[in-house]
Amino acid sequence: MFTPKVIGVGGIFFKAKKPSRLREWYRKHLSFNLNPYGSSFEFRNAKNPDKIQYFLWSVFKNDTDYFSPSKTDFMINFRVENIEKTVDYFREVGTEIIDEISSYPYGKFVHILDPEGNVIELWEANDDFFSDLMGAYKQIKKAGHKPDSVVPYH
Repeated sequence: MFTPKVIGVGGIFFKAKKPSRLREWYRKHLSFNLNPYGSSFEFRNAKNPDKIQYFLWSVFKNDTDYFSPSKTDFMINFRVENIEKTVDYFREVGTEIIDEISSYPYGKFVHILDPEGNVIELWEANDDFFSDLMGAYKQIKKAGHKPDSVVPYH
């Protein structure tokens, strides 16, 4: 039987009363390099050090329903391989799956509930998309322009 394996943390998301002010605090006091969705951190793949991967830190408004049905003020995104088999496994063992797998240019996502009712976001990443996006974003920023939009976070 296939057993899912988390291969890393893809992001941490939490709620705030004043997200813009909080993001600015992190930028000012912890030197976060902000983008429209929070702050992306690059790291290297342990098995392939030439490959850059990304971790996203993001703040949401207190009234977001993105973490529903969980009542917690945070959500962790775990990177997984083979999200389809991972979902099949969780169905087989009776874990509540909140939605269907969604595909975007930057990867596949699905949300499950742990036994305590915390939402967990599972992500099969396409890091090449982020490498291209972050490279373009850095070039735009370096040129002094602010992009009107970046690919919307799902």
